[in-house]
Amino acid sequence: MPPSVPADATTGVSTVAASVASIGVVGVGAVGTRTVRQLLASAGVHVVVFDTDQARARAVATAMGPRVTVAGGSEELLPLGVVVLAQPAPHATIAARALRAGSSVVSVSDDDADVAAMLALACGDRTLVLGAGFAPGLSCLLARYAAATFDTVDELYVAKHGTGGPACARQHHGALAGEARVWRDGAWTTQRSGSGRELCWFPEPIGGQDCYRAETAEASLLHAAFASTGRIGARVSARRRDRLTARLPMLRPPHPEGALGAIRVELRGARASERAVDVLGAIDRPAIAAGAVLAVIATTVAAGEFPAGAFGLGDDRLPTGSILAELSRRGVRAARFTGTVQAPVTVRPTGGRSPGMALPA
Repeated sequence: MPPSVPADATTGVSTVAASVASIGVVGVGAVGTRTVRQLLASAGVHVVVFDTDQARARAVATAMGPRVTVAGGSEELLPLGVVVLAQPAPHATIAARALRAGSSVVSVSDDDADVAAMLALACGDRTLVLGAGFAPGLSCLLARYAAATFDTVDELYVAKHGTGGPACARQHHGALAGEARVWRDGAWTTQRSGSGRELCWFPEPIGGQDCYRAETAEASLLHAAFASTGRIGARVSARRRDRLTARLPMLRPPHPEGALGAIRVELRGARASERAVDVLGAIDRPAIAAGAVLAVIATTVAAGEFPAGAFGLGDDRLPTGSILAELSRRGVRAARFTGTVQAPVTVRPTGGRSPGMALPA
């Protein structure tokens, strides 16, 4: 292809970091390490890292150069203006301490209970950004971008394929064993994770994947941003073995970093008094994309361009276009599915793209 960035996302945010003194990063696994590398792409940023594995933290600092230093404990990061939480969930306790210390917080947590606890935190004049990863994260930005073309959005569905580092893989494993929340006609309903099989089509080369309900924070964050939308749901791709073993310990240790992943964001609603459907997608290694999202959001928060309070990246007060443009500049790009369904439709049993949908050439 390559995928294209939304045409009106023309302004970047990379230069706003020039006045930033330091940004803290807690957790330097697959996502945290990518975040540090992306933060260093912004001029004037110094990064302070902390990990419970201090040997790993020192190795990352040595590899990244003199603009990265190691903190002796997480408390040393809390006086910093912005703290990025990239370690495994839960994040609510350290987020509360950081806010009390006067720091703004950017969290990658996808744990539904953890995100609910952070949404309830008192932020004062500080900012708490939740779910700032691949999905939720980039998916929420794409939903907000697409929603701007609708008069009303009645339905919003997100699907995700792939995982980042080991912590993300473990979260995905556990999410298929929990209870998924679905927003339907003004109320939350609870469905069994691993149910609701749906064939979802992602950008090539991922193509069609069986996706299922899962216990993630995606629906909660989208509902907070799209409160008037009647139906909101989120699914993750899974194989039969994933679903059968979800309530057991992982059969083998997860890989250090996952393979290529993808997201799909579908909106249904009204545009100019007619029914409309819009589908956006993105492909990338989830850890790389999440690291870019965390870094761009952290530097934008540090520059004072985010409001105070706790919210996800679907919030309509955020500079969505400029954030997407900066992510595109860093190699994280989105594409819009286009085309019309023509009758009769021939559905191929395996392979190929979804009938009626094609990515821009």
